[in-house]
Amino acid sequence: MIVFLMEPVRNLVRSVEIDAGKVRYTLNLYHEDFSALYPGMIRYSVIVMSGEQAIAVFRTNSFEYSPLVPLAAETISVQTVDEWEREIRNNPTGFLLNHRQVVTEHPVVTTSDLVIIQGSPRGDGNCSILAGWAVDAAHELGRTAQVIYPHDMDIRCCIGCYQCYNTGSCVFDDDMGSIISAIRGASLLVVCSPVYTNTVPGGLKLVIDRCQAYHAERIVSGGRTGQKGLVFSVAGRKGEENFTCITRVISAFLRNLGIDPVGEILIDRVDAIRDIRTIPGMEQNVKIKVKQHLVKEK
Repeated sequence: MIVFLMEPVRNLVRSVEIDAGKVRYTLNLYHEDFSALYPGMIRYSVIVMSGEQAIAVFRTNSFEYSPLVPLAAETISVQTVDEWEREIRNNPTGFLLNHRQVVTEHPVVTTSDLVIIQGSPRGDGNCSILAGWAVDAAHELGRTAQVIYPHDMDIRCCIGCYQCYNTGSCVFDDDMGSIISAIRGASLLVVCSPVYTNTVPGGLKLVIDRCQAYHAERIVSGGRTGQKGLVFSVAGRKGEENFTCITRVISAFLRNLGIDPVGEILIDRVDAIRDIRTIPGMEQNVKIKVKQHLVKEK
């Protein structure tokens, strides 16, 4: 099922009719209030229409501009309307060549029923054991599974440019595209993470921050519902309080992507235990948790 997470409050600010030979163009400027998403976020869309077809689109939003930048989204959008009107009147053919609308298309990829983000940089540690058990559970059900290792991938940090809320995609072309494709297609997402200084490791945090582009994609284009998420975590020290930041960060991450957090397995004292495979019933507990939610999606 595909849904829109929210609809911005959209108002037409300005509309210009332009006769260019045998073709009539309509140049519209829209004010779109995204305050339900981020308080104070306003997006401006400049759209050139030829009949019912949008042939050129420019978007900018108020969050793009930091306090030290002497620019504003409204000013830039109004200037764009003026510039585009002049270009269309003077040289419509040249305008179409220079401002042809680029539609963001997400490539069709093979998706997995279960996607696991293994957030530990240690490929042979306890988080990898958890990931392996989850994969086995999926295979026992005849379902497909994929494990993602962020620390082995090329992932740039989010720079907070907010361009993704204009286009629905990130400005960076790196391995995050394949991660988002995997998440987009999964029925169940499992995030495995050790506790690093009371939170998630850096590589996993990169993924969490860069998935803001997927959040923006869902805002701009819509997204599926019914996806589930599980949190698996290990901590060296004793006590559930060690997982407070882990569960808050990952649960917020899941909800931000429209994924329903449905459970967690938190294992403390691993500095003393060393190998979680020695914990009676732990493998079975992990498999039961995974199977429970994959079966519901069958």
